[in-house]
Amino acid sequence: MSYDPASIEARWRDRWRQEGYYEADPDDDGDATFITVPYPYPSGGMHVGHARTYTVPDVYARYRRLQGDNVLFPIAWHVTGTPIIGAVERLKKGEEEQLSVLRDTYNVPEDTLQDLETPMGFARYFIEEHYKKGMQQLGLSVDWRREFTTNDERYSKFITWQYRTLKERGLLEKGLHPVKYCTNESNPVTTHDLLEGEEAEFQEYTLVRFEDSDGTILPMATLRPETVRGVTNAFVDPDGEYVRAEVDGEEWVVSAQAAEKLRLQDHEVEVVEELGGAELVGERVTNPITEDEVVILPASFVDTDNATGVVMSVPAHSPDDYIALQEAKERADEMTQYGIDPDEVRAIEPIPILTIEGYGEIPARDAVEEYDVSSQEDPALEEATQELYNREFHQGKLIDAYGEYAGETVEDVRERFRDDYKDRGAFGSMQEFTEEVVCRCGGDVEVAKQETWFLRYNDEDWKAKTKRLVEDLDAIPENTREQYTHTVDWLNEWPCIRNYGLGTRLPWDEDFVIEPLSDSTIYMAYYTIAHRLDDIPPEEMDQQFFDTLFYGADAADEPDERALDLREEWDHWYPVDYRVSANDLISNHLTFYLYHHAELFDERNWPEGITIMGMGLLEGQKMSSSKGHVVLPGEAIDEYGADTVRFFLLNSAEPWQDYDWRDEAVSSAHGQLRRFYNRATEVIEQEAPDNQPDLRPIDEWLLSKLQGVIRDSTEALEGFETRTASQAAFYAMEEHLRWYRRRADMDREGARWTLRHVLSQRLRLLAPFTPYLTNELHEKLAGESAETAGWPDVDEAREDPTVEVRESLVESLTDDINDIVDVTGTDPEVVRVYTAADWKRSVFEQVVETGPDVGAVMSEVMSDPDLRERGNEVNQLVQELVEFVREADEDRLAILEAADEADVYADAVDFYEREFDADVRVLDEGADPEDPGDKAGDAVPFRPAIHIE
Repeated sequence: MSYDPASIEARWRDRWRQEGYYEADPDDDGDATFITVPYPYPSGGMHVGHARTYTVPDVYARYRRLQGDNVLFPIAWHVTGTPIIGAVERLKKGEEEQLSVLRDTYNVPEDTLQDLETPMGFARYFIEEHYKKGMQQLGLSVDWRREFTTNDERYSKFITWQYRTLKERGLLEKGLHPVKYCTNESNPVTTHDLLEGEEAEFQEYTLVRFEDSDGTILPMATLRPETVRGVTNAFVDPDGEYVRAEVDGEEWVVSAQAAEKLRLQDHEVEVVEELGGAELVGERVTNPITEDEVVILPASFVDTDNATGVVMSVPAHSPDDYIALQEAKERADEMTQYGIDPDEVRAIEPIPILTIEGYGEIPARDAVEEYDVSSQEDPALEEATQELYNREFHQGKLIDAYGEYAGETVEDVRERFRDDYKDRGAFGSMQEFTEEVVCRCGGDVEVAKQETWFLRYNDEDWKAKTKRLVEDLDAIPENTREQYTHTVDWLNEWPCIRNYGLGTRLPWDEDFVIEPLSDSTIYMAYYTIAHRLDDIPPEEMDQQFFDTLFYGADAADEPDERALDLREEWDHWYPVDYRVSANDLISNHLTFYLYHHAELFDERNWPEGITIMGMGLLEGQKMSSSKGHVVLPGEAIDEYGADTVRFFLLNSAEPWQDYDWRDEAVSSAHGQLRRFYNRATEVIEQEAPDNQPDLRPIDEWLLSKLQGVIRDSTEALEGFETRTASQAAFYAMEEHLRWYRRRADMDREGARWTLRHVLSQRLRLLAPFTPYLTNELHEKLAGESAETAGWPDVDEAREDPTVEVRESLVESLTDDINDIVDVTGTDPEVVRVYTAADWKRSVFEQVVETGPDVGAVMSEVMSDPDLRERGNEVNQLVQELVEFVREADEDRLAILEAADEADVYADAVDFYEREFDADVRVLDEGADPEDPGDKAGDAVPFRPAIHIE
C-alpha cells in the first residue's frame, strides 16, 4: 500500500479523539510531567511559525509519555486587551487591508464575515477554524478538556484572586507612570497590542528652556544636555504647524503634535494661537545657560512629530548639525525672505565644549571629513554621528567654561549636570519612544503619563526571590539565563491596567481592565483545574476558595472542601516542568511569569525549565500575517501531510535557532518520509522469525549502531534538541541501514529479523516527530502503536565496539577502492588489497604504547636493530602513525591492536566482489610475487595498499 498521509492521519485523529488518549488525570504510576506553551492570541489565523511553536513542546510531551510519564500538555486562548476589538472595528469599517487579510490570507468565507463583527465572535472563529483545527491536524497531544479563554467568568475569578493577593502584599501601587498610549483608542497598550515598534523603549529628553524677548519659552529637546553651551542656532520646519500654548501656566511655543504629547504627559496645555513655522524663522532666543542669543533658522529636515519640533544646533559636536549649518550657509542668501541677514548666517561658527583625544577643536568637522559625508542624506552620516557620540560620551572632557564640571568626562557628569539645571529651572523633561510605535488598530502610540496601578517589579525582596528562581532554572539554551537576570535587574514598575478591552476587571476599580501581559503570568496553574470548575458557581470562587486551593486548609478560616479536592490535582501536576516560548518574551512575559510564581507559590512549585524558540522565516523573509507573507498549516498539511510539516519544522533547526520554510526543502522532506514508509512496509510484509535466529557480524554491527542512535536521540530530547534527535533517528540510522543493505544477504532469516527489530525501535524513536506514520507502521509491525510500545532503552548487551571498529575498516577500504575507481575511470577485473607487514604492525603497537610523540617513539623503535636498518622508511611511517593515533580514542586503538586486519578484509571478500564485480584478493605485504605496480610497500596498518587492474 502506498503512502497516503490524509487517510492515515484522519484515522489516527479520530482514534485519539474517541479514546481520549491525551486526556491526562492524576495517577500513581510514573512521574508527572507538565509542559506549557503561550496560549495563542486569536486576532488572526495560525501560520506555520505558530505551528512550530506548538509542535516543539508536543515532541517533548510525546517523548515523556513514551518514557512512561503521566504528561499534561494543555492549551487555552488569550483574548484579553484590545487587538481583537481593533480588528473588529477595522472589519466593521470595511477597511480594505483588513478585509484582504481575512479573505485572502486566512480564507474567511464572505458569508462568514458578519459573524466576526463582535470581539468574541471574531475570537471564536479563529480559535475554532484556525488554531484548534490546525493543532488537531498537526496531531498535538493536547488535553482539550482544559481549554478556556481569558474572558471566561471563572478565569476572571482566578485573576481577581491573584491581584487581590498581590495588592495585600504591597506589590501593587497606584501612581503617575509613563505608559504606551494609543491615541486612536484613548487607551494604554502593551507590546502584544502593537503593529510596529514592539521593541521601542521610553526615552527621556531634556528640554532646554530657551526664551524669546517676550519671555515665551521655546523648549528644545536633547539627549545630550551637557552640549547646551555649544548651541549656535536653532532650527524649525518653515512649513510645519506650531502653536503658542499655555503650558502649566507658562507661554510656550512648540509644534502642534508636541502640544498633544505634553498634554498626555500630565501637563496642563491650552492652545492659544496656531503658528506657521515660517513665523518663527528669524526670531532670536536666549540660551538659559550662557545667556547668549541665537537665531532660529529654517530647515526641512526638522520633524515636528519628534519631541517639541524646535531643534537646538551644536555643530561642533554633532555631525548632523555641522552638515546642516554648512548647508544653511550655502543658501544664506535665501534667508532674506525671513528677514535674516545672510552675513549673520555665514558668520555662525561651531562652539567647542569639550576635548577628546584623536579629534581637533571641532570634532564634528573631523568626523564628517573622516567618513567623507557629503550631505544630510548621506548614509555615512549616521555612522559618523554614532562613532563621535560614543567617543565623546566615554572620553570627552568638558572645558573650563563648565566651572565645577570642567575636566570631567561626559559619562560621569551628564546626569548630575542635567539634574542640577533642572533644579535651577533651566531644564525640563519630556519622553519619547526610541522608534515609531503603531497600535494594531492603526492608531499612533505616544508616551502618556497616567494615574495607574502598577506592579512593583522593582521591589528588592521580589527581585531577590525571582533571581533565586532563575539560578535554579533549567534555561535552554543555557546562554539565555543571563537574559532573565538582566531583565530582572532593569525591570521597574509595570502598569498593569488599561481603560477598556476584554479581560478581567480590576477588582477594586472596575473602570479598568487588567492588561494582557499582567493576566498571563500564572494561568498555568489554572490549567490543572479548569476542566473541573463547571459545577462551582463563579460567585463562590472567592479569595478563601483560591487560598485553600493553592495554600491548603490552614490558609482559610473555613476551607472549602471542593477547593481541597482540586488542590490534589494541582499538587499532582505542579510545578511546570517546561515552558516553551519565544526569545523576545524573555524581556516581558517570561520574566513576569517567573516573578509571579516566585511570589505566589512555595519554592517547590516554582517553574523548573524554560526552552526558548527562534524565529521562523518564509523563503528567507520574516513571516508577516498583516502582509500576507505566511503559510497556513492546513494548506501545507493538505499538500504534504502533517507528519511532513512536523518533521520539517523540527528537523530544520534546533528550537532556539531560526528556521526557514522553503517549499523545495519541505517537498524533499515529504519524499524522504514517503520512501521511509514504503521501505518500512516492505520490511513488515516480509516473513521473518519471531525469535532471534543466528546472527552474523554485520547484523550485530547494525544492532550495535542502533544502540548509539537510541542513546544520541535520548540525550538530545532530554535537552529539547529536536533537530539532533531527529537527525540521529532518521538520517544517521538511514545511513547505517544503507550500508547494511549493501553488506548483508537480505534473504537470510537473521537479516530479516534484524531489519524488523531495528524498524520497531526506530519507529518508537521517531514517534514524537511523526506520530501518524510511526503509529500506523508500528501497529502493522507489532500489533500495537509506537506510542504504547514505549521509548526504547539502550541494550548494552548489543553494544559491540569491536564489531563496529572492524566494520569501519571494511567501509573505509570500500571508500578507498571507490575513490581510485572514480579517479582512474577503471572498470576493475582484479583488486589486490595488501595489508601492512609485521614490522609496520610492530611500529604501530609502539606508537600506541608510547603515545603520539614522534621523538619518544623514534627513540624506542630505533633501539630495535632490524627497525634501525630501515632508517628513513621507519621515520616516515612513525610520522603517519602518530597522526593516526592522535585522532583515535583509546577504546578504538585497543580494538585495532587486537584485530587481525587481514582477517577483517578476508571475511568481507564476498561483499567486495559483489560490490566491484571483480576478483578481490587480500594479500600480506611481501606475499605477492607479482605485486604489479609495486604497490604492496605502500601499505600502512589499517590503510592497506590497493592495486586495481
